[in-house]
Amino acid sequence: PPEQAARMKKLQEQEKRQKVEFRKRMEQEVSQFIQASGEPRRRFQPMNKIERSILHDVAEVAGLTSFSFGDDEDSRYVMVFKKEFAPSDEELEAYRRGEEWDPARAEERRRLRELAAQQEEAELESGPAPPGPPNDYKDKYRHLIGSEAAKAAARTMEANKAYGCVPVANKRDTRSIEEAMNEIRAKKRLRQAEDE
Repeated sequence: PPEQAARMKKLQEQEKRQKVEFRKRMEQEVSQFIQASGEPRRRFQPMNKIERSILHDVAEVAGLTSFSFGDDEDSRYVMVFKKEFAPSDEELEAYRRGEEWDPARAEERRRLRELAAQQEEAELESGPAPPGPPNDYKDKYRHLIGSEAAKAAARTMEANKAYGCVPVANKRDTRSIEEAMNEIRAKKRLRQAEDE
């Protein structure tokens, strides 16, 4: 029906107008943010996917870094960073966990990690751990093998002298490949001649 088509067209135009207006508003906000000297990053209100993509585009055109955070569609928001204040992986991780980023706390955590690493290094240098396992593996299986049975078995075990013994004469075929092939061909010809 034509009235439905007209209504659809009107809706599409309205949507297009809204996107254009939204983009203008975001461009203004982003340019205000760029001019605000004491603001390294800005967090925007949660928005839908289309609005977020528009904002990411505006930020990219303005030479800024932008990321989306938040788990579900309703609460996802965009954060825009000035290039010189681009976030570290640690900072991004904090936002992804839904935490506030606190540089002082992060610095403190980094210092603690360094200290721990230094202590670990010092422990390693202070001397090696005694070599070998802390216990004898035979103890683990004593209930299966007993303490005497295994030793007795080990003492009585003797190699079967004949097992695996092949005289050297049988081991090595001294013929070359050509000689062996010629011999095979000769036998074949002989068999064919007999069959005929």
